[in-house]
Amino acid sequence: MNFFKTLISGILAGLCIGFGGMVFLSVDNKVIGSLLFSIGLFVVCTQKFDLFTGKVCYTFANDGKYALRLPVIWLGNLIGTGCAAGAAWLTRASAALSEKAAALCAVKTGDSLVSLFFLGVLCNIFIYIGVEGYINNPHEVGKYMAIVLGVMVFILCGTEHCVADMFYFWMGGAWSGQAVVSLLVITLGNACGGVLLPLLKKAAGK
Repeated sequence: MNFFKTLISGILAGLCIGFGGMVFLSVDNKVIGSLLFSIGLFVVCTQKFDLFTGKVCYTFANDGKYALRLPVIWLGNLIGTGCAAGAAWLTRASAALSEKAAALCAVKTGDSLVSLFFLGVLCNIFIYIGVEGYINNPHEVGKYMAIVLGVMVFILCGTEHCVADMFYFWMGGAWSGQAVVSLLVITLGNACGGVLLPLLKKAAGK
């Protein structure tokens, strides 16, 4: 296993999600913002970059070496979202983006850990639906609709995506001990939500 290549792929995925977060913060209409955010997962899927929330869904379909890649992917995603935020900070849009991101971060750090966990679970159920639809839908349009709908629904439902949240914490300059704890709880929720449907499908013989 080449951890360096995995890290670079994770960084690229983090950049993509950061760009999605950037456009989400740039528009006032939440529905349009959620639609445009899907550019992030679209690029991740089509370019086969390593995104933690997508890869974790297939943990039990692979061997132990696959699971060992997940922390490296998560770290790469963290670096990639930081790079995206760093680039945004160098532009004239930084003040507006930072203000909106900070407001989002305040909601997350002010929430209970139980709430964040279950919002993370729900988020990755939608992510699994989107990624699995992209992989297995035989219709070309259906593949991309799965991505778009999966992303839009998780955003509009107010669920928590750990990689998107990485970007918001970077962009909002909101890192703190509470932010780290919140992010780790969200990550755990994403991991549990990501494997839930695959395990239930297997139990159902699907």
